[in-house]
Amino acid sequence: MTSPPEELHTHKIMSHPYYHRLLAAYVNCQKIGAPAEMAARLEEAGGCAMRGSGGMESGDPALDQFMEAYCEMLIKYEQELSKPLTEATLFLARIEHQFQALTAASACLSHSEGAAEDEQLKGELLKKYRGCLGSLKQELGKKKKGGKLPKEGRQKLLNWWTTHYIWPYPSEADKVALAESTGLEQKQINNWFINQRKRHWKPSFQHY
Repeated sequence: MTSPPEELHTHKIMSHPYYHRLLAAYVNCQKIGAPAEMAARLEEAGGCAMRGSGGMESGDPALDQFMEAYCEMLIKYEQELSKPLTEATLFLARIEHQFQALTAASACLSHSEGAAEDEQLKGELLKKYRGCLGSLKQELGKKKKGGKLPKEGRQKLLNWWTTHYIWPYPSEADKVALAESTGLEQKQINNWFINQRKRHWKPSFQHY
């Protein structure tokens, strides 16, 4: 009995040599900001899924390109997600360090009663900032909406997109050239292509 096309496509992806990389990148994205227990469960689930899959050569260049591009996209997405949490952690560490330094200085200049009051104030302030950490992470985790790209630069990106629509993934050399011709930063160019592919690209091998 012949398997349905969906099952064949799924089997091709799961047996592809890049499947382990793809699954690991996906799990890493899901682990960002998750509680330790949930992160451990995700790691365990990913490990179970990896066993018995991947390792075979696909023999399909289109699928190879798709898997490589999707792995790269997830890795970059993980890096973007990690930045806000890192900033939040560093911010809280700086606040705690400042309060500790302030308390130490106050303790040297105050009597024991004054030092006790400072310790109480420190504890209250630290408690307040820890309570705000969750909302701070959420705010920093929101994707920052940049301003609209200049019309001329956006048109040059669209021209490149139209010319390379079959495979709209610019190489590093392409990105450098686009940055020079448009005056945009490579980060802006990367984000534009990610959004453009998500909204407007339908690859011919999208069912693999």
